[in-house]
Amino acid sequence: MDEAHLNQGLLDFLQASPTPFHATRQLAGALEDDGYQRLQEADAWAVASGGKYYVTRNDSSIIAFRMGNVPLPQFGIRMIGAHTDSPCLKVKPTPEISRAGFQQLGVEVYGGALLNPWFDRDLSLAGRVTYLDQANEVSNALVNFERPVAVVPSLAIHLDKHANKDRTVNPQTDMPPLLGLADGERDFDFRELLEQQLATQGFAVERVLDYDMFCFDTQPPDIVGLRGEFIASARLDNLLSCYVGLEALLASDDELPALLVCNDHEEVGSGSAAGAQGNFLQSVLRRLCGSDEDYGRTMSRSMLLSVDNAHGIHPNYRDKHDDNHGPLLNQGPVIKVNAKQRYATNSETSALFRLVCEEADVPVQSFVVRSDMGCGSTIGPITAAELGVATLDLGVPTFAMHSTRELAGARDPFYLYRALQQFCNQETLSGNGCV
Repeated sequence: MDEAHLNQGLLDFLQASPTPFHATRQLAGALEDDGYQRLQEADAWAVASGGKYYVTRNDSSIIAFRMGNVPLPQFGIRMIGAHTDSPCLKVKPTPEISRAGFQQLGVEVYGGALLNPWFDRDLSLAGRVTYLDQANEVSNALVNFERPVAVVPSLAIHLDKHANKDRTVNPQTDMPPLLGLADGERDFDFRELLEQQLATQGFAVERVLDYDMFCFDTQPPDIVGLRGEFIASARLDNLLSCYVGLEALLASDDELPALLVCNDHEEVGSGSAAGAQGNFLQSVLRRLCGSDEDYGRTMSRSMLLSVDNAHGIHPNYRDKHDDNHGPLLNQGPVIKVNAKQRYATNSETSALFRLVCEEADVPVQSFVVRSDMGCGSTIGPITAAELGVATLDLGVPTFAMHSTRELAGARDPFYLYRALQQFCNQETLSGNGCV
Protein backbone atom coordinates (compact mmCIF):
# COMPACT_ATOMS: atom_id res chain seq x y z
CA MET A 1 0.00 0.00 0.00
CA ASP A 2 1.34 3.45 -0.88
CA GLU A 3 0.94 6.69 1.07
CA ALA A 4 -1.95 8.06 -0.99
CA HIS A 5 -4.04 4.90 -0.64
CA LEU A 6 -3.32 4.64 3.07
CA ASN A 7 -4.36 8.25 3.68
CA GLN A 8 -7.54 7.91 1.64
CA GLY A 9 -8.44 4.79 3.57
CA LEU A 10 -7.78 6.66 6.81
CA LEU A 11 -10.08 9.52 5.75
CA ASP A 12 -12.83 7.04 4.85
CA PHE A 13 -12.40 5.23 8.17
CA LEU A 14 -12.57 8.48 10.17
CA GLN A 15 -15.70 9.58 8.34
CA ALA A 16 -17.42 6.23 8.98
CA SER A 17 -16.45 6.11 12.68
CA PRO A 18 -18.14 8.89 14.67
CA THR A 19 -18.20 6.70 17.82
CA PRO A 20 -16.21 3.76 19.24
CA PHE A 21 -19.09 1.46 18.24
CA HIS A 22 -18.85 2.53 14.62
CA ALA A 23 -15.05 2.30 14.65
CA THR A 24 -15.20 -1.25 16.00
CA ARG A 25 -17.70 -2.23 13.32
CA GLN A 26 -15.43 -0.79 10.62
CA LEU A 27 -12.41 -2.65 11.98
CA ALA A 28 -14.38 -5.91 12.17
CA GLY A 29 -15.57 -5.54 8.59
CA ALA A 30 -12.03 -5.06 7.31
CA LEU A 31 -10.83 -8.08 9.27
CA GLU A 32 -13.57 -10.30 7.87
CA ASP A 33 -12.71 -9.14 4.35
CA ASP A 34 -9.18 -10.41 5.02
CA GLY A 35 -10.38 -13.81 6.21
CA TYR A 36 -10.47 -13.28 9.98
CA GLN A 37 -13.14 -15.34 11.74
CA ARG A 38 -15.30 -13.83 14.45
CA LEU A 39 -15.26 -15.51 17.87
CA GLN A 40 -17.63 -15.00 20.78
CA GLU A 41 -16.26 -14.80 24.31
CA ALA A 42 -19.11 -16.98 25.60
CA ASP A 43 -18.26 -19.85 23.22
CA ALA A 44 -15.57 -22.51 23.40
CA TRP A 45 -12.67 -21.65 21.11
CA ALA A 46 -10.87 -24.06 18.80
CA VAL A 47 -8.15 -21.86 17.34
CA ALA A 48 -5.83 -23.51 14.87
CA SER A 49 -2.25 -22.99 13.80
CA GLY A 50 -2.31 -20.48 10.96
CA GLY A 51 -5.78 -19.28 11.92
CA LYS A 52 -6.89 -15.64 11.98
CA TYR A 53 -9.58 -14.48 14.42
CA TYR A 54 -11.14 -11.50 16.13
CA VAL A 55 -13.40 -10.90 19.13
CA THR A 56 -15.22 -7.81 20.41
CA ARG A 57 -16.45 -6.67 23.81
CA ASN A 58 -19.24 -4.15 24.41
CA ASP A 59 -19.30 -3.54 20.63
CA SER A 60 -16.65 -0.86 21.30
CA SER A 61 -13.40 -2.79 21.88
CA ILE A 62 -11.84 -5.32 19.53
CA ILE A 63 -8.93 -7.77 19.53
CA ALA A 64 -7.69 -9.27 16.27
CA PHE A 65 -5.06 -11.99 16.34
CA ARG A 66 -3.43 -14.51 14.11
CA MET A 67 -1.82 -17.67 15.43
CA GLY A 68 0.94 -17.96 12.85
CA ASN A 69 2.75 -21.22 12.30
CA VAL A 70 5.25 -21.13 15.16
CA PRO A 71 4.66 -22.09 18.82
CA LEU A 72 3.65 -19.07 20.91
CA PRO A 73 5.85 -19.93 23.94
CA GLN A 74 8.92 -20.11 21.69
CA PHE A 75 8.17 -17.00 19.62
CA GLY A 76 5.88 -14.69 21.57
CA ILE A 77 3.34 -12.32 20.02
CA ARG A 78 3.95 -8.97 18.37
CA MET A 79 1.17 -6.77 19.78
CA ILE A 80 -0.13 -3.35 18.74
CA GLY A 81 -2.44 -1.43 21.08
CA ALA A 82 -4.62 1.63 20.48
CA HIS A 83 -7.98 2.99 21.65
CA THR A 84 -11.31 3.63 19.93
CA ASP A 85 -12.70 6.51 22.02
CA SER A 86 -12.16 10.27 21.74
CA PRO A 87 -13.19 13.23 23.93
CA CYS A 88 -16.66 14.47 23.02
CA LEU A 89 -20.11 15.40 24.31
CA LYS A 90 -22.21 12.45 25.51
CA VAL A 91 -25.99 12.65 25.74
CA LYS A 92 -27.39 12.31 29.26
CA PRO A 93 -30.00 9.65 30.17
CA THR A 94 -32.79 12.22 30.52
CA PRO A 95 -31.55 14.91 28.15
CA GLU A 96 -34.68 16.87 27.24
CA ILE A 97 -34.36 20.62 27.91
CA SER A 98 -36.97 23.16 26.84
CA ARG A 99 -36.32 26.80 27.63
CA ALA A 100 -36.76 30.22 26.01
CA GLY A 101 -38.75 28.58 23.23
CA PHE A 102 -35.99 26.15 22.19
CA GLN A 103 -35.36 22.42 22.41
CA GLN A 104 -31.94 21.54 23.78
CA LEU A 105 -30.04 18.40 24.68
CA GLY A 106 -28.45 17.75 28.06
CA VAL A 107 -24.89 16.50 27.61
CA GLU A 108 -21.90 15.68 29.76
CA VAL A 109 -18.28 15.98 28.74
CA TYR A 110 -16.60 12.65 27.92
CA GLY A 111 -12.84 12.75 28.48
CA GLY A 112 -10.52 15.74 28.55
CA ALA A 113 -12.14 17.66 25.71
CA LEU A 114 -11.13 21.12 24.54
CA LEU A 115 -14.57 22.71 24.92
CA ASN A 116 -14.23 26.02 23.06
CA PRO A 117 -13.92 24.35 19.62
CA TRP A 118 -17.36 22.75 20.11
CA PHE A 119 -19.07 26.11 19.72
CA ASP A 120 -20.59 27.01 16.35
CA ARG A 121 -19.98 23.59 14.78
CA ASP A 122 -22.52 21.63 12.74
CA LEU A 123 -23.16 18.70 15.06
CA SER A 124 -24.86 15.38 14.52
CA LEU A 125 -25.66 12.41 16.77
CA ALA A 126 -24.44 8.82 16.66
CA GLY A 127 -24.05 5.84 18.96
CA ARG A 128 -25.59 2.57 20.08
CA VAL A 129 -29.27 2.16 20.92
CA THR A 130 -30.65 -0.78 22.89
CA TYR A 131 -34.29 -1.41 22.06
CA LEU A 132 -37.17 -3.85 22.31
CA ASP A 133 -38.03 -5.21 18.88
CA GLN A 134 -41.44 -6.29 17.64
CA ALA A 135 -40.71 -9.88 18.68
CA ASN A 136 -40.28 -8.60 22.25
CA GLU A 137 -36.54 -9.28 22.21
CA VAL A 138 -33.77 -6.91 23.30
CA SER A 139 -31.52 -5.84 20.43
CA ASN A 140 -28.76 -3.33 19.75
CA ALA A 141 -28.37 -1.09 16.72
CA LEU A 142 -25.85 1.53 15.67
CA VAL A 143 -27.42 4.88 14.90
CA ASN A 144 -25.97 7.74 12.89
CA PHE A 145 -28.07 10.81 12.07
CA GLU A 146 -25.24 11.88 9.71
CA ARG A 147 -26.74 15.29 8.87
CA PRO A 148 -26.31 18.32 11.16
CA VAL A 149 -29.08 18.32 13.78
CA ALA A 150 -27.57 20.42 16.58
CA VAL A 151 -25.32 23.38 17.34
CA VAL A 152 -23.85 25.06 20.43
CA PRO A 153 -24.04 28.78 19.55
CA SER A 154 -21.47 31.15 21.01
CA LEU A 155 -22.51 34.16 23.03
CA ALA A 156 -21.96 37.32 20.97
CA ILE A 157 -18.88 39.30 21.94
CA HIS A 158 -21.14 42.33 22.56
CA LEU A 159 -22.53 40.41 25.57
CA ASP A 160 -19.15 39.12 26.76
CA LYS A 161 -16.50 41.79 26.36
CA HIS A 162 -13.81 39.56 27.85
CA ALA A 163 -14.46 36.57 25.58
CA ASN A 164 -11.06 36.88 23.87
CA LYS A 165 -9.13 37.38 27.11
CA ASP A 166 -10.25 35.03 29.84
CA ARG A 167 -13.21 33.03 28.64
CA THR A 168 -14.06 29.94 30.66
CA VAL A 169 -16.66 27.33 29.75
CA ASN A 170 -19.15 25.86 32.21
CA PRO A 171 -19.96 22.37 30.87
CA GLN A 172 -23.33 22.27 32.63
CA THR A 173 -24.73 25.64 31.53
CA ASP A 174 -22.78 26.55 28.38
CA MET A 175 -22.64 23.24 26.45
CA PRO A 176 -26.23 21.97 25.92
CA PRO A 177 -26.66 21.89 22.11
CA LEU A 178 -29.59 23.57 20.42
CA LEU A 179 -31.78 21.09 18.51
CA GLY A 180 -34.60 23.34 17.30
CA LEU A 181 -37.64 25.31 18.28
CA ALA A 182 -39.84 23.99 21.06
CA ASP A 183 -43.20 22.54 20.03
CA GLY A 184 -45.73 24.17 22.30
CA GLU A 185 -48.27 21.37 21.77
CA ARG A 186 -46.18 18.40 22.93
CA ASP A 187 -43.18 17.57 25.08
CA PHE A 188 -39.85 16.74 23.46
CA ASP A 189 -38.94 13.03 23.84
CA PHE A 190 -35.39 12.02 22.90
CA ARG A 191 -36.18 8.30 22.89
CA GLU A 192 -38.98 8.97 20.43
CA LEU A 193 -36.47 10.79 18.22
CA LEU A 194 -34.24 7.70 18.35
CA GLU A 195 -37.16 5.45 17.44
CA GLN A 196 -37.82 7.59 14.36
CA GLN A 197 -34.16 7.44 13.35
CA LEU A 198 -34.05 3.66 13.81
CA ALA A 199 -37.11 3.34 11.61
CA THR A 200 -35.44 5.37 8.85
CA GLN A 201 -32.46 2.98 9.08
CA GLY A 202 -34.77 -0.03 8.61
CA PHE A 203 -35.07 -1.33 12.18
CA ALA A 204 -38.44 -2.56 13.49
CA VAL A 205 -38.59 -0.98 16.95
CA GLU A 206 -41.23 -1.43 19.58
CA ARG A 207 -39.56 0.75 22.20
CA VAL A 208 -36.16 2.30 22.87
CA LEU A 209 -34.86 1.06 26.22
CA ASP A 210 -31.58 2.97 26.52
CA TYR A 211 -28.64 4.33 24.57
CA ASP A 212 -25.02 5.48 24.42
CA MET A 213 -25.28 8.52 22.16
CA PHE A 214 -22.66 11.14 21.34
CA CYS A 215 -22.43 14.45 19.50
CA PHE A 216 -19.91 14.73 16.67
CA ASP A 217 -18.78 17.38 14.22
CA THR A 218 -20.08 16.69 10.71
CA GLN A 219 -17.23 18.41 8.86
CA PRO A 220 -15.55 15.58 6.95
CA PRO A 221 -11.83 14.81 7.31
CA ASP A 222 -9.56 16.19 4.63
CA ILE A 223 -6.02 16.70 3.40
CA VAL A 224 -5.12 20.36 4.00
CA GLY A 225 -2.13 22.67 3.63
CA LEU A 226 -0.66 24.54 0.69
CA ARG A 227 0.96 21.35 -0.60
CA GLY A 228 -1.32 18.88 1.16
CA GLU A 229 1.03 18.45 4.10
CA PHE A 230 -1.58 17.80 6.78
CA ILE A 231 -4.57 15.66 7.69
CA ALA A 232 -7.36 17.51 9.51
CA SER A 233 -10.12 15.56 11.23
CA ALA A 234 -11.98 14.80 14.39
CA ARG A 235 -10.86 11.73 16.35
CA LEU A 236 -7.33 11.48 14.96
CA ASP A 237 -6.57 10.70 18.60
CA ASN A 238 -6.74 7.78 18.40
CA LEU A 239 -8.52 6.37 15.37
CA LEU A 240 -5.45 7.13 13.27
CA SER A 241 -3.55 4.54 15.32
CA CYS A 242 -6.41 2.02 15.14
CA TYR A 243 -6.57 2.23 11.34
CA VAL A 244 -2.82 2.22 10.71
CA GLY A 245 -2.37 -0.63 13.21
CA LEU A 246 -5.02 -2.64 11.39
CA GLU A 247 -3.47 -2.06 7.96
CA ALA A 248 -0.01 -2.96 9.26
CA LEU A 249 -1.35 -6.19 10.75
CA LEU A 250 -3.11 -7.15 7.52
CA ALA A 251 -0.04 -6.38 5.40
CA SER A 252 2.45 -8.30 7.54
CA ASP A 253 3.54 -11.94 7.41
CA ASP A 254 0.69 -14.34 8.27
CA GLU A 255 3.26 -16.97 9.29
CA LEU A 256 4.13 -15.03 12.47
CA PRO A 257 1.84 -14.52 15.51
CA ALA A 258 0.58 -10.96 15.88
CA LEU A 259 -2.26 -9.13 17.60
CA LEU A 260 -4.08 -5.80 17.48
CA VAL A 261 -6.09 -4.56 20.48
CA CYS A 262 -8.21 -1.42 20.32
CA ASN A 263 -9.72 -0.63 23.72
CA ASP A 264 -12.56 1.72 24.58
CA HIS A 265 -12.59 4.17 27.54
CA GLU A 266 -8.92 5.20 27.42
CA GLU A 267 -9.93 8.87 27.54
CA VAL A 268 -11.70 8.35 30.88
CA GLY A 269 -9.07 6.21 32.59
CA SER A 270 -9.57 2.74 31.03
CA GLY A 271 -11.39 1.46 34.13
CA SER A 272 -14.08 -0.70 32.55
CA ALA A 273 -14.66 -4.19 31.20
CA ALA A 274 -13.92 -2.88 27.71
CA GLY A 275 -11.00 -0.71 28.84
CA ALA A 276 -7.34 -1.56 29.23
CA GLN A 277 -7.79 -2.00 33.00
CA GLY A 278 -10.34 -4.72 32.32
CA ASN A 279 -9.37 -8.33 31.64
CA PHE A 280 -10.25 -8.40 27.92
CA LEU A 281 -6.75 -8.73 26.50
CA GLN A 282 -5.41 -10.95 29.28
CA SER A 283 -8.42 -13.26 28.96
CA VAL A 284 -7.87 -13.66 25.22
CA LEU A 285 -4.14 -14.28 25.60
CA ARG A 286 -4.62 -16.88 28.32
CA ARG A 287 -7.11 -18.74 26.13
CA LEU A 288 -4.64 -18.73 23.25
CA CYS A 289 -1.74 -19.95 25.39
CA GLY A 290 -3.65 -22.71 27.16
CA SER A 291 -1.65 -23.03 30.38
CA ASP A 292 -0.18 -20.64 32.93
CA GLU A 293 3.32 -21.78 32.07
CA ASP A 294 2.84 -21.26 28.34
CA TYR A 295 1.23 -17.88 29.05
CA GLY A 296 4.24 -16.77 31.11
CA ARG A 297 6.70 -18.01 28.49
CA THR A 298 4.75 -16.31 25.70
CA MET A 299 4.59 -12.96 27.50
CA SER A 300 8.34 -13.07 28.23
CA ARG A 301 8.98 -13.31 24.48
CA SER A 302 6.33 -10.79 23.45
CA MET A 303 6.29 -7.03 23.03
CA LEU A 304 3.50 -4.45 22.91
CA LEU A 305 3.58 -1.19 20.99
CA SER A 306 1.09 1.19 22.61
CA VAL A 307 0.29 3.55 19.73
CA ASP A 308 -1.34 6.82 20.74
CA ASN A 309 -0.84 10.29 19.27
CA ALA A 310 2.00 12.49 20.55
CA HIS A 311 2.24 16.25 21.01
CA GLY A 312 3.95 17.89 18.05
CA ILE A 313 5.78 21.15 18.69
CA HIS A 314 3.35 23.98 17.93
CA PRO A 315 5.03 26.97 16.22
CA ASN A 316 2.94 29.41 18.26
CA TYR A 317 3.64 27.68 21.59
CA ARG A 318 7.22 26.45 21.38
CA ASP A 319 7.78 27.17 25.08
CA LYS A 320 5.39 24.34 25.98
CA HIS A 321 8.02 21.80 24.94
CA ASP A 322 11.37 20.70 26.29
CA ASP A 323 14.01 22.29 24.04
CA ASN A 324 15.43 18.93 22.96
CA HIS A 325 12.14 17.06 22.63
CA GLY A 326 9.81 18.91 20.27
CA PRO A 327 8.53 16.37 17.71
CA LEU A 328 7.92 17.73 14.21
CA LEU A 329 5.00 16.81 11.97
CA ASN A 330 5.93 14.65 8.97
CA GLN A 331 9.20 13.57 10.58
CA GLY A 332 8.12 10.12 11.69
CA PRO A 333 6.67 8.37 14.78
CA VAL A 334 7.55 9.59 18.26
CA ILE A 335 8.87 7.44 21.11
CA LYS A 336 7.27 8.73 24.32
CA VAL A 337 9.27 8.64 27.57
CA ASN A 338 8.32 9.59 31.12
CA ALA A 339 10.27 9.02 34.33
CA LYS A 340 7.05 8.59 36.35
CA GLN A 341 5.93 5.71 34.12
CA ARG A 342 3.06 7.63 32.55
CA TYR A 343 4.52 6.01 29.44
CA ALA A 344 5.81 2.42 29.54
CA THR A 345 8.91 2.96 27.39
CA ASN A 346 12.27 1.81 28.71
CA SER A 347 15.74 1.78 27.14
CA GLU A 348 15.39 -1.76 25.83
CA THR A 349 12.00 -1.36 24.16
CA SER A 350 13.07 2.01 22.79
CA ALA A 351 16.26 0.54 21.35
CA LEU A 352 14.38 -2.34 19.74
CA PHE A 353 11.89 0.02 18.11
CA ARG A 354 14.69 2.25 16.84
CA LEU A 355 16.21 -0.78 15.16
CA VAL A 356 12.83 -1.68 13.67
CA CYS A 357 12.54 1.84 12.24
CA GLU A 358 16.07 1.60 10.81
CA GLU A 359 15.15 -1.62 9.03
CA ALA A 360 11.95 -0.02 7.70
CA ASP A 361 13.83 3.16 6.66
CA VAL A 362 11.54 5.24 8.87
CA PRO A 363 12.68 8.35 10.78
CA VAL A 364 11.95 8.29 14.51
CA GLN A 365 11.65 11.05 17.12
CA SER A 366 11.31 11.23 20.91
CA PHE A 367 9.10 13.16 23.32
CA VAL A 368 9.57 14.01 26.98
CA VAL A 369 7.22 16.48 28.64
CA ARG A 370 8.73 19.57 30.24
CA SER A 371 9.92 18.80 33.78
CA ASP A 372 7.62 21.51 35.17
CA MET A 373 4.48 20.20 33.46
CA GLY A 374 2.20 17.23 34.00
CA CYS A 375 2.01 14.35 31.57
CA GLY A 376 -0.90 12.42 30.10
CA SER A 377 -0.88 8.65 29.86
CA THR A 378 -2.00 5.80 27.60
CA ILE A 379 -3.01 2.16 27.67
CA GLY A 380 0.73 1.32 27.63
CA PRO A 381 1.55 1.38 31.36
CA ILE A 382 -1.80 -0.19 32.25
CA THR A 383 -1.36 -3.07 29.83
CA ALA A 384 2.29 -3.55 30.73
CA ALA A 385 1.35 -3.88 34.41
CA GLU A 386 -1.56 -6.23 33.70
CA LEU A 387 0.38 -8.56 31.39
CA GLY A 388 3.97 -8.17 32.50
CA VAL A 389 4.92 -7.60 28.86
CA ALA A 390 7.70 -5.37 27.52
CA THR A 391 6.02 -2.23 26.19
CA LEU A 392 6.83 0.89 24.21
CA ASP A 393 4.67 4.02 23.95
CA LEU A 394 4.73 5.85 20.64
CA GLY A 395 2.53 7.82 18.27
CA VAL A 396 2.47 10.32 15.42
CA PRO A 397 2.86 14.01 16.36
CA THR A 398 -0.40 15.95 16.40
CA PHE A 399 -1.71 19.49 16.95
CA ALA A 400 -4.97 20.45 18.70
CA MET A 401 -5.23 17.10 20.51
CA HIS A 402 -8.71 16.63 22.05
CA SER A 403 -10.22 19.37 19.89
CA THR A 404 -13.18 18.79 17.59
CA ARG A 405 -10.67 18.97 14.74
CA GLU A 406 -7.10 17.78 15.16
CA LEU A 407 -4.14 18.05 12.79
CA ALA A 408 -1.47 15.51 11.88
CA GLY A 409 1.19 15.30 9.18
CA ALA A 410 0.11 13.64 5.94
CA ARG A 411 3.33 11.62 5.70
CA ASP A 412 3.36 10.34 9.27
CA PRO A 413 0.62 7.68 8.94
CA PHE A 414 2.65 5.97 6.21
CA TYR A 415 5.84 6.17 8.29
CA LEU A 416 3.95 4.58 11.18
CA TYR A 417 2.45 1.93 8.89
CA ARG A 418 5.87 0.86 7.64
CA ALA A 419 7.30 0.73 11.17
CA LEU A 420 4.39 -1.32 12.54
CA GLN A 421 4.48 -3.69 9.58
CA GLN A 422 8.20 -4.24 10.12
CA PHE A 423 7.56 -4.84 13.84
CA CYS A 424 4.96 -7.53 13.07
CA ASN A 425 7.43 -9.17 10.69
CA GLN A 426 10.28 -9.36 13.24
CA GLU A 427 11.30 -12.97 13.74
CA THR A 428 13.38 -11.98 16.77
CA LEU A 429 13.16 -8.97 19.06
CA SER A 430 16.73 -9.33 20.31
CA GLY A 431 19.68 -11.61 19.89
CA ASN A 432 18.16 -14.53 21.80
CA GLY A 433 14.64 -14.13 20.47
CA CYS A 434 13.10 -12.46 23.51
CA VAL A 435 12.93 -8.99 25.01
